[in-house]
Amino acid sequence: MHPAGLAAAGTPRQRKWPSKRRVPVSQPGMADPHQLFDDTSSAQSRGYGAQRAPGGLGYPTASASPQAAFLGDPVSNMAMAYGSSLAAQGKELVDKNIDRFIPVTKLKYYFAVDTMYVGKKLGLLFFPYLHQDWEVQYQQDTPVAPRFDVNAPDLYIPAMAFITYVLVAGLALGTQDSCPAPTHPLHPGSSRKVLAERFSPDLLGLQASSALAWLTLEVLAILLSLYLVTVNTDLTTIDLVAFLGYKYVGMIGGVLMGLLFGKIGYYLVLGWCCVSIFVFMIRTLRLKILAEAAAEGIPVRGARNQLRMYLTMAVAAAQPLLMYWLTFHLVR
Repeated sequence: MHPAGLAAAGTPRQRKWPSKRRVPVSQPGMADPHQLFDDTSSAQSRGYGAQRAPGGLGYPTASASPQAAFLGDPVSNMAMAYGSSLAAQGKELVDKNIDRFIPVTKLKYYFAVDTMYVGKKLGLLFFPYLHQDWEVQYQQDTPVAPRFDVNAPDLYIPAMAFITYVLVAGLALGTQDSCPAPTHPLHPGSSRKVLAERFSPDLLGLQASSALAWLTLEVLAILLSLYLVTVNTDLTTIDLVAFLGYKYVGMIGGVLMGLLFGKIGYYLVLGWCCVSIFVFMIRTLRLKILAEAAAEGIPVRGARNQLRMYLTMAVAAAQPLLMYWLTFHLVR
């Protein structure tokens, strides 16, 4: 027999198992033949992952076509330009209308203060007798900012003093009690009396409106007097509001001392503040009103100059009277 046949007859025949073939993994662009439905989520993820930046950072690249970029960029640029032009026109219109009624640029000058200026100004209001130089400093025909000159008027101290006065007035009214009310009508024999507080939130508005009304009347009266006397001065309306608002500092001191030490403390401190504000107004306004007369060559003893002196004295004398009128009812 053939050796190959003997070898085949002598060895047992092995069972052949089906070979395990590895099924190739489907490529991202190919569909699985055994899959019933398309996996759209995986396709989106594969599509997102396929669009990678060349640098390998993992960010998708922009797939905008040249036509879309050509149509999109001019429209967005036109919209941005149109919006910026509208904003500029609106800002210019608002600034023009605001400056017509409220001089914002001028108000910035009166609030250009710092802590050192406020301290020096308060000391000048309480002790004007020690101050010698009352001239306002100028730089190229323009007064310097208040933080560089203690003689320059400001609106920060008058505004803060006005608000503080209203709050202190509310505190003073809150600590006061009205006269004892009669006995309860249902219990005539009862000796217990009902005390009603004088303070109410409406009184704060009443105090603020009253003080503001007096300030407005002062400004209008002074402006009318300057017009009748024909005074050519650089004293503006805002300057008048600033100078007339300094009296609230002394009013606050008088009311606080009245709350702590009673009427004696009130009259002592208020009297000192009244004399101080009188001296302060005389030395400040005479440079604003009488200096113009000297520059115009008007004689010192002339009739017009005498009227200006009387006007200065009247404005200064009105400050102590208003300080007492607006605070005497707050101290009991």
